[in-house]
Amino acid sequence: MKLIKVIIPAYNEEKSIAHVINEIPEVVEEVIVVNNNSTDTTEFVAKKAGATVLTENKKGYGYACLKGMDYIAKQKKQPDIIVFLDGDYSDYPEELTKIVAPIIENDIDFVIGARVEELRAKNSMTPQQIFGNWLATTLMRIFFNAKFTDLGPFRAIKYNKLIALNMEDKTYGWTVEMQLKAIKKNYSYVEIPVRYKNRIGVSKVSGTVKGSVMAGIKILGWIFKYSFK
Repeated sequence: MKLIKVIIPAYNEEKSIAHVINEIPEVVEEVIVVNNNSTDTTEFVAKKAGATVLTENKKGYGYACLKGMDYIAKQKKQPDIIVFLDGDYSDYPEELTKIVAPIIENDIDFVIGARVEELRAKNSMTPQQIFGNWLATTLMRIFFNAKFTDLGPFRAIKYNKLIALNMEDKTYGWTVEMQLKAIKKNYSYVEIPVRYKNRIGVSKVSGTVKGSVMAGIKILGWIFKYSFK
């Protein structure tokens, strides 16, 4: 039996976080919610739902993920697999078993939950998200011969492989950094089509002009940085 832990960055997700935690399959040994400077009751709700809750006051998706990783690194027993999942309930947590299956059954290093069009709810992804994903994955295909079609945040990776990536992005570039570094290290990877629904609340990234612009700059920055290495 593989030891699986989940890291969920969460900023003001009091209305959704319990739904996410409650629908994570029992194969997961620990659910870690990183409260990323929330101003609502996210921390209380997550604890009540049974998650381990950490606090990261520096705002940023990457900061929250790194906080979760630091916590795991200090534990006596390390997991085999880490799953990253958003706290907004746009994914279907029960599909975690599909995400980890290629690692458990076929020894794949890295799995992305791909939000394919036919499985997405109407308007669940904004036009800027769709365009951004297309542009980023197209550039990765041109520069690195990558086969990614999405930068989906619902993903699983072998713990030792994750540590070897030496992740560093603190904000919007976390997902693309992971994918680029996995390519550079010749990790085996696959995409698994997943369902995607309208999130609870407003996106902190794609829901604002500033968030969309900053995310775009970060993502393109990582791609061009690695294309010239």
